[in-house]
Amino acid sequence: MDYSKLVEMAYEAMSFSYSPYSKFQVGAAVLTEEGKVFTGCNIECASYGGTNCAERTAIFKAVSEGYKNFKAIAIVSSSRTKTQPCGICRQVIEEFAPDIEVILADEMDYTVYKFREFLPLPFSPHEHLL
Repeated sequence: MDYSKLVEMAYEAMSFSYSPYSKFQVGAAVLTEEGKVFTGCNIECASYGGTNCAERTAIFKAVSEGYKNFKAIAIVSSSRTKTQPCGICRQVIEEFAPDIEVILADEMDYTVYKFREFLPLPFSPHEHLL
């Protein structure tokens, strides 16, 4: 799949964001090795601990459908700047997709990163929970 299509799907997912508190909408689209795409948006809660990020929403949807092998994830936000995954999302990505490509998009273009650029020294089940 062309990554520009994955970015487009992330923007579409962002339109479903429930973010009445921060007013900061985020969308994500994760591509499985099998070529299936799962999208997610951020969903806020008055009790902030109940909030879920777009990246985790997309990954959890995929895992709940039996997919655990990921190729890429596109992340977009209403800031229209390249928005990086938060720390919790980085840990979830490490859990399920330590070799994933991370696509950050703004209004003009996107940049592809290797996940290790975001979390070079992870707490990893692959290394610590043998």
